[in-house]
Amino acid sequence: MSDTLKIASWNINSVRFRIEIVERFLREEAPDILCLQETKTINDTFPAAAFRQLGYTHQILHGQPMHHGVAIVSKIPMREDDRLDWQANGEARHVGVRLENGLRLENVYVPAGGDVPDRNLNPKFGQKLDFLARMIDWSENLSVPTLLVGDFNIAPLECDVWSHKQLLDVVSHTPIEVETLGRMQAAHDWVDLGRHFVPAPERLYTWWSYRAKDWAASDRGRRLDHMWASKDVARQAVDHRIHEACRSWLKPSDHIPIVTEFRF
Repeated sequence: MSDTLKIASWNINSVRFRIEIVERFLREEAPDILCLQETKTINDTFPAAAFRQLGYTHQILHGQPMHHGVAIVSKIPMREDDRLDWQANGEARHVGVRLENGLRLENVYVPAGGDVPDRNLNPKFGQKLDFLARMIDWSENLSVPTLLVGDFNIAPLECDVWSHKQLLDVVSHTPIEVETLGRMQAAHDWVDLGRHFVPAPERLYTWWSYRAKDWAASDRGRRLDHMWASKDVARQAVDHRIHEACRSWLKPSDHIPIVTEFRF
């Protein structure tokens, strides 16, 4: 393994439908490891050959038909460590690996939570909060250097959304979600690498709705995608970038890739 390690995370919203922009991103950015969420495919139909051709010969897949799905593809060796069912219903929303340097890399796709921020009226919102509660328990018991990446589906800070006031009652930025995510961060003293490198209140979004006629002009973004590191891992991080240009590529995902570079 080289002294530097570049890890990317991207909710791709169907890896087969958007494989061309994934290939372009990998050619241009060349991360050592790419964590994907919402792959929307079973393992047998994952476009493994396309990744192998670009040097990503190590692949750990956790797919399911039509929905959800996570994957980690890598140029360097890794071994499968866990697939945690934080949703408690078998959905493919997590996969974790160990790297040869001892780093634990966890890739997660937190449920969106539906449209109504009330667990009594909307069971999906309750599932999201319960998912996070299980992640809090897990975080409290971590004892190895860990990097947690993925689509958390929560924009925690006021400056993580285009309008704090207008989104207070919108799922992904409600007070109970923000408070719950804050408890998860405290449970392991996680370092939020996005805001470590781009301090609040600087603009930092990773998602823009498909509903906007011109997403860039309206810029109604939210920071839903995150990389959190154990303190000792965070000390090794030397750079963090978002790739906003990808939102304008052909057949884009509504999310963009985020990348952190480490020097071990």
